Amino acid sequence: MTALFTPFSLKDVTLRNRIAVPPMCQYSATDGLTNDWHQVHYPALARGGAGLVIVEATAVSPEGRITPGCLGLWNDQQAEGLARIAASIKAAGAVAGIQIAHAGRKASANKPWEGDDHIALDDPRSWQTIAPSAVAFGANLPQVPKAMTLDDIERVKADFVASAQRARDAGFQWLELHFAHGYLAQSFFNVDANQRDDAYGGDYAGRSRFMLETLAAVRKVWPENLPLTARFGVIEYDGRDEQTLAESIDVTRAMHAGGLDMLNVSVGFSTPNGKIPWGSPFLAPIAERVRREAGLPVASSWGIDAPQVANRVVADQQMDLVMIGRAFLANPHYAAQMAAELQVERPTWLLPAPYAHWLEKYHPG
Repeated sequence: MTALFTPFSLKDVTLRNRIAVPPMCQYSATDGLTNDWHQVHYPALARGGAGLVIVEATAVSPEGRITPGCLGLWNDQQAEGLARIAASIKAAGAVAGIQIAHAGRKASANKPWEGDDHIALDDPRSWQTIAPSAVAFGANLPQVPKAMTLDDIERVKADFVASAQRARDAGFQWLELHFAHGYLAQSFFNVDANQRDDAYGGDYAGRSRFMLETLAAVRKVWPENLPLTARFGVIEYDGRDEQTLAESIDVTRAMHAGGLDMLNVSVGFSTPNGKIPWGSPFLAPIAERVRREAGLPVASSWGIDAPQVANRVVADQQMDLVMIGRAFLANPHYAAQMAAELQVERPTWLLPAPYAHWLEKYHPG
């Protein structure tokens, strides 16, 4: 069997293969609540044969949403809807994961197809953004956030804990903390976004404190037998790459020692001026270095969805899981297509029986 289609076990969870569908914002919620769109979308992805399906960035508080259309997990009504999503993912054969997040200074934005910019301050849909320091992201997100007080920091950490508890009780078996993409946790770590002079800023120890303390707090409530993971931007492509990557590996080691089970390696996206070397698969060597030097399993995405490339990065032990997003949106049964291209015997075994029966009957092989 090809490397991509071997099972992967982490804690008490076993994925049927090394293919994961990463969190992909749908911007289709109202007041953080799931609806028919989500109830159809997520099990369709799970039926397509991926081993893991992670629900989109789900805000730990109303202020933590990227847009007014983002999912939330700050109340029990939201948890009830997400419990149905988790059950439907599992019923379709995949492991149900969820990413919990706080967007920080990138919050209060319009949906991407409605401008992808900050909502005007005089618009009743907008809200005050918060961040480590009163420093705007820039470009199309010019709103200056409120610098967080120590009480704000404690409140947000508690919000992460409460959301993790709700995710646990809703039946999710895989939790990902969103520590990437210029959102709140990444902003604490970034030297430009974080200009604090207290215990949560300044040197490496101060800038990493929010992530480590949030992880430690969540670790206390998340079941020890289930994977606790994080998505973290380990490099910015801003001219300080080696220094940033070295610090990122150090904090990854610290997170691993503190109970983190896997890192989803990504880009920081803390500046609109990063010169990202888009290509396939540009993060694979970075992920391999994190895996080797930090000593924990890794996953990554960005340009590794071609079947041969996805199989190679797993076979070469550059990463343990591949995160494939847009290809699954184009074809929810993409895992079966990958299996066919990699000449896996009976690739339709990944599909539900009502599909596999007819596909094998008329298109055997």
